[in-house]
Amino acid sequence: MSAQFIEIDGRKMAVLPVAEYERLLEAVEDQADVAAAERAEGRRAAGEEYIPLELVEKLVEGENALRVWRRYRELSIAQLAEMSGINKATISLLENEKAYGRPAAWRALADALRVTVDDILPISDAQH
Repeated sequence: MSAQFIEIDGRKMAVLPVAEYERLLEAVEDQADVAAAERAEGRRAAGEEYIPLELVEKLVEGENALRVWRRYRELSIAQLAEMSGINKATISLLENEKAYGRPAAWRALADALRVTVDDILPISDAQH
């Protein structure tokens, strides 16, 4: 590495060719990427769930979150009803956004799907 050392306002500075600077910058960015990947792997090993891109895309596109999560967990409405204690008709109405549902029902559904209530609540058109 070729560097020139100069002093400006009492501070010692190193002047590098642009190619050297860019190589060092890339190495630092690579190191940061490796550290971020190691942290992510640690969270995954500790049980954090990774969400597939296709699930995220469906949610971003505005598909009913309850239905998206139920299908992602590979559950039928009947299975989710059994797991949550919420009847099939209510789940169907919620998935089709024909009913609002009570907070206790949303909590039970979220628990059965292993998500938060916020993960499955529908987003109103006013929030888009």
